[in-house]
Amino acid sequence: MLEKFLKYRFMFEELVKRDFKQKYKRTVLGMAWSVLSPLLQLLVMRIVFTRFFGGHVEHYTTYLFCGNLVYSYFRESTNGGMNSLMSNARIFSKINVPKYMFLLSKNVSALINFGLTLCVFFAFALVDGVSFGVHFLALLYPILCLVVFNIGMGLVLSAMFVFFRDTSYLYDVFTMLLMYMSAIFYTVDNYSPLMQNVFLLNPVYCYIKYFRVVVLNGSIPSLGYHLLCAFYALAVVGVGALVYKKNNHKFLYYV
Repeated sequence: MLEKFLKYRFMFEELVKRDFKQKYKRTVLGMAWSVLSPLLQLLVMRIVFTRFFGGHVEHYTTYLFCGNLVYSYFRESTNGGMNSLMSNARIFSKINVPKYMFLLSKNVSALINFGLTLCVFFAFALVDGVSFGVHFLALLYPILCLVVFNIGMGLVLSAMFVFFRDTSYLYDVFTMLLMYMSAIFYTVDNYSPLMQNVFLLNPVYCYIKYFRVVVLNGSIPSLGYHLLCAFYALAVVGVGALVYKKNNHKFLYYV
């Protein structure tokens, strides 16, 4: 796989550039939307939810930003991954290239946007009075897990979308449900211990909680929590790889 990646490295770099440019094509502000979009979403969520959920949460705006930051990256990456094969069908139907290259380029483009937003998040947290320290380096772990998890989800979704066009509509409903189930704007503290553990069945919530523990609590989650995050990432990317391997030769007949 590494040998193939190096062989098609130039094509991969061009795909990333193309995907990133297309996102801001014909926009007046261009890349500035990577900063403005999450801030505007945060402003709306703060106005709507602060009165109902934020009264007893310290640094509630940063709490909101943590959830929205992780969820938005997940949604952008997986939505782009889902469309990666169909949007590049003209290329791989004529040239024999590794099809996962298109998926990876979408993920790198989403990761760049996430990195820009993450810089804004750190600046915002600093203004909000959050204490910075060496423990912030621990955030690299959930980010890495999330990258792997998103790639796995993209592998599954892109394959499903080739065979079933309804996937995009169903996924819109799923992501909306996932947003409400990820405790982005509310806390799970008032739920019973059993229900709090049920939330851990949601991988996106697990990565959001990791961010909040590090940023807001100034601590690092337990070893068991690290293993849970890694399990979700590796399990999903493993399933995605199997789906691609099994259906790789069928894609050409359905695009």
